[in-house]
Amino acid sequence: MNWQAYGSGDPVTIVVPGLGATPGEARIPASGLPGARVVLTLPSHGDEPDAPDGYWRYETIAADVLKVADEVKARKAIGVSLGAGALTRIAADHPDRFDRIALLLPAVLDRPRSAEVQAVLRRQTSEDEIAKTLPTGYALGDYVQARAKALRRLTTAIDQLSGAFPIADREVLRHVTAPTLVIGAVGDPLHPAGIAEQTAAAFGKGELRLFDSPAPMITHRAELRGLLQVAWQA
Repeated sequence: MNWQAYGSGDPVTIVVPGLGATPGEARIPASGLPGARVVLTLPSHGDEPDAPDGYWRYETIAADVLKVADEVKARKAIGVSLGAGALTRIAADHPDRFDRIALLLPAVLDRPRSAEVQAVLRRQTSEDEIAKTLPTGYALGDYVQARAKALRRLTTAIDQLSGAFPIADREVLRHVTAPTLVIGAVGDPLHPAGIAEQTAAAFGKGELRLFDSPAPMITHRAELRGLLQVAWQA
């Protein structure tokens, strides 16, 4: 698992992107935060080699993320979608590992996705299907093409992760010491608002913010950045 640091000094924040994130998407949550922001590139993404057989399990991804976090001495963490799941797994296993956590668009917690959502996920290599997830007026051609291309490389990952979930029992998250900001979206079939609500409620110091948009990282980027900046200064 490769990474790129932006900025320097404390705090050190590790940023874990979602499945199929383009390089530009991966950097969005890191923008404007103080200190060093260490943005990961997952296997089978960007210029990284393809993941080995059997890699796409939350416990395996979480172990890789934790290794980098220890290497760079990160005390704060942001995860998006799959990245949020990996951080949830780390928090469950190591409840005092981070001082601050932000989970953007969590997709699953301690239960499998519904069959309907799994079907939507498996269709996401189609440009038409990706465009359907964007708000009206935001069907950005270059973005949709880049994301579809990235996801077509990840058909095995999509298949293996569609029915997976990061933890077995949400009650273990009561012991997590870090304040945890959870960002949810209304109308995103892959990241149901209910999962964001459940995730925030499960953490001992969870805080929920729901955006009335299926793609807040596109439609509410400035407001999202402001929320993270405030959280990181607290």
